[in-house]
Amino acid sequence: MTLADLSSGIDTVWVVLTAAMILLMEGGFALLEAGFVRQKNAVSIIMKVFVDISFGALLFYLVGFAFMHGKDVGGLIGWSGFTLGGDLSHLSLNISHDTFWLFQCAFVIAVISIVSGAVAERIHFRAYIVYTVLMTGLIYPISGHWIWSSEGWLAKLGMIDFAGSAAIHALGGFAALAAALFLGPRLGRFGEDGKTNIVPPSNLPLASVGAFILWFGWFGFNAGSTLSATNPSIGHIAVTTLLASAAGCAACILFTMLRYRKADPPMVINGALAGLVGITAGCAYVSDAAAILIGAVSGITMVFASEWLEGRRVDDPVGAFAVHGVSGSIGTLAVGLFAMPGTAAYSGLLYGGGWRLLGVQALGLVVVAVWGFALTWLAFRLINAWRPVRVSRDEELVGLDVGIHGVPAYSQEHDFLDVEQLRGR
Repeated sequence: MTLADLSSGIDTVWVVLTAAMILLMEGGFALLEAGFVRQKNAVSIIMKVFVDISFGALLFYLVGFAFMHGKDVGGLIGWSGFTLGGDLSHLSLNISHDTFWLFQCAFVIAVISIVSGAVAERIHFRAYIVYTVLMTGLIYPISGHWIWSSEGWLAKLGMIDFAGSAAIHALGGFAALAAALFLGPRLGRFGEDGKTNIVPPSNLPLASVGAFILWFGWFGFNAGSTLSATNPSIGHIAVTTLLASAAGCAACILFTMLRYRKADPPMVINGALAGLVGITAGCAYVSDAAAILIGAVSGITMVFASEWLEGRRVDDPVGAFAVHGVSGSIGTLAVGLFAMPGTAAYSGLLYGGGWRLLGVQALGLVVVAVWGFALTWLAFRLINAWRPVRVSRDEELVGLDVGIHGVPAYSQEHDFLDVEQLRGR
């Protein structure tokens, strides 16, 4: 075994392990969202996560990877690597193409899971499957090519997004906003008199466990993006990731105590996630102090964003837009301010790098946000022309678990159930 073989083997193990950590985050999404929604819709959440993983992986294998990382066509799209075949010689990696695909596939599954929370409790299952196909096979891979392919037009301008504050979280967040607006609020969420009705979470301990799993997986998300086990920045990436998430959580604890006279548990959970989203773009490029500031700002801004949406009668059951769309935007722009000299091609504004990097980051953010919002709105319009995207009133009232999937998440019945009756025969 040569030294090169050993290096490649170590990097392969590192990337596979961190990819597995990211895939474990799907369990976190499932528990977090199931805990935030009402009991009658918990199975629906779990089923959507299974769709994310299964359909997402298959579509990314068939076409998504090629569109995102294939041989570049005009800086806009890749066009090789369908089913991992064809010419991929342009990828300069110390790991196999299979290993690289696995890591990138974990990312695409995370993108669609962001949207699943915003459409909870009212989207039809078949419509969600079709949208998942479009997001994982087309929407995310194309914009991802612009940012992460060496020949992508935003990459050529110098945009920096280490692990995806823009490419994943802002895209997913603005797509989630479009989906929430298209579907409209849940029945009874907002009264005709303008009153806002609180929908209490069904299981906050479950949601908390989901958040902790996401927190754990994020170290694979960020540190794994080095694609190398011997990269000297891994330790710094892990530290900034932890500091930003801790700052987001702590800021939400203190801020909600001041604003609401009590620490608000759902906001605190989302505050930690907001900090994680905010640091994802710059975890390898910013200082520890900047990471703390980014996390704290992301956490507090998330609270304001949640209130702003609620004031405009936009129903986002798990806070997907506030956590991912808003914090992803903050993190993307923060790189343009705080990128330290020597860590990237351009330094941030506060380190004497001028306005160039901040301008490129802002341009990239706007492009990704508009792309995610517009393509999602168009996708829902097309799906709705085929079959209703939203479930019927009766299905929503009885709950999607029974109304769509034919089984409740929690049952106190100890007798056998009539299968024929459940199937509606």
